[in-house]
Amino acid sequence: MPFISQIINKPVVDANGAAMGKIEEMYAVQKEGMTHPLITAISVRGKTGVETYPISSVAVLFAPVIPLNHSSGHLSHYEMKGDELPLIQDILDKQILDTNGIRVVRVNDLEITRVAGEYYVSNVDIGSMGLLRRMGVSKPFETLKSKNPKNFISWDYVEPLRHDEFMHLKVPVEKLKDLHPADIAELISDMSHSESGQLLNSLDIEHLADALEEVEPDFQASLVKNMSDEKIADVLEEMSPDEAADLLAELPQERSEDLLEMMEDEERDEVKILLSYPEDTAGGLMTTDLVTVTPSMTANQAIESIRAQEEEVDDVLYVYVVDEHKHLIGTFSLSELIFAQPRTKVSEFMHKKFVSVNITDKQDELAQVVAKYNLQAVPVVDNDKHLLGIVTADDALDKILPTAWKKRLPRFY
Repeated sequence: MPFISQIINKPVVDANGAAMGKIEEMYAVQKEGMTHPLITAISVRGKTGVETYPISSVAVLFAPVIPLNHSSGHLSHYEMKGDELPLIQDILDKQILDTNGIRVVRVNDLEITRVAGEYYVSNVDIGSMGLLRRMGVSKPFETLKSKNPKNFISWDYVEPLRHDEFMHLKVPVEKLKDLHPADIAELISDMSHSESGQLLNSLDIEHLADALEEVEPDFQASLVKNMSDEKIADVLEEMSPDEAADLLAELPQERSEDLLEMMEDEERDEVKILLSYPEDTAGGLMTTDLVTVTPSMTANQAIESIRAQEEEVDDVLYVYVVDEHKHLIGTFSLSELIFAQPRTKVSEFMHKKFVSVNITDKQDELAQVVAKYNLQAVPVVDNDKHLLGIVTADDALDKILPTAWKKRLPRFY
């Protein structure tokens, strides 16, 4: 089957062989009752500008040189009606939502089918072959690998599109919550403000908070700008304290203070503590979402204690041991807890030699500690060794690693 990538920038000649220019755009329309868009016109960029011709003026669409069926002086021009979809500009490289595979995918190419003398968009190519085809290096690979149906999505499952609108499959909005928050964040980043607002409004508070945590605080602030204070306060309570503090720091001070007052006492107090520290210190970067146990507990009692703290902490990899005065005296991993005998005291298998950072330590120092000791999180203490929070690896390395690398770091908390 031919693909739209095979005609981009192809030379166009008239019926006499005179050069007209190169293909710049292909237009399609999808009217009610049509399952696949009908290709109606092509745009050709020549020396004097861009001219648009009806597809009926094309003698052969897929050829090394695309011939038109009349001489240049006798070609009729296509008059745009307003419902045309620019396939090259508005569809290629755009993202779509594939909820059957619960994933975000990108349009790498479009497959074109000819039926009864007319051309239609039949499938969306989301595979690597589409990229290779766009680069003009697909030939060697086509002999090695047959067409993989998993790399194609029928246009029949894609909603009709309007100009500049985000492209998505025909799926219930409820299925968005099945996506990973990072995928939702990626979708949001490719949308206009109005489109991202519609998507965010379709999410419940929990999934909205998860999605917002995956984007940078300044972008978070722009996304919640038009939300009601009541909704933002609910979202802030659902977010981890450090993420909530980062978002509030990006909002205007008066609104930030109002939102803090609307939050529940416990969540508000945690966020206020974090906001009191400089943002480039352990205090400004830490989260208070952590799990603690006492040294006198048995392994079984520690497990029950962790279960009781489930609502306050999303994920646990390290468990921190504190005395009656909240001094940090040890740490251990969940795997060590699982392998411990049920009646073994925590004090017997916890690590008494551990790494911690001070509340005032700068981010550069945190990054060095995390990298040196290969930590996923590091505990934060004050001068008297009281446990105050933890800094996760992604936050410690935030200003040091390139953005593309940071996205590869697992989010543990």
